[in-house]
Amino acid sequence: MEKFFIIDFELIRFISYICRTKENNMKKLILRFYKRFKVYLARLNKSKSLQTYEEVVPHEKIAFKICLKLISHKKSDFMIAPMSQKRFIINEDLNMFIVIDYGRVEITNHVFHYDVKLTGRDFDRILYLYDTEVEKRRINTETEVKSNIKNSLENLYKAIVTKIEKQNNQ
Repeated sequence: MEKFFIIDFELIRFISYICRTKENNMKKLILRFYKRFKVYLARLNKSKSLQTYEEVVPHEKIAFKICLKLISHKKSDFMIAPMSQKRFIINEDLNMFIVIDYGRVEITNHVFHYDVKLTGRDFDRILYLYDTEVEKRRINTETEVKSNIKNSLENLYKAIVTKIEKQNNQ
């Protein structure tokens, strides 16, 4: 009975306090109670905290190292599927084929096939290294193609005009 009386008395104090405050103070009061409620909920969930690190299993480390070696290998070919965002590494010298897709790495050979789930950090690192290697190779290819240009646009235009004139004259 005493608890009920104390709770009731607190409720009456709270209502009288609300009635005395202005509209602006009411908003502050509601926000303060909301923040207190959020802190209360956070303290309740504190004991059920999530794991802050990911444990790396040995076969994940080995798969990560294999991917690094094949990405840095000069004779590896790279492909990206635009619709599925899968990344492929093909190395015919080592007879290896790797598919990188959504946190998973599939390592395939004519003898074996492994499907390994990587941690988020390792997967992001592999994607970064893969993308930078593809970008380096793209830049090298562009410079090679541009260095072999023999005709300027003017010469190309003149050649097209002469061919069209010859066709019109016949």
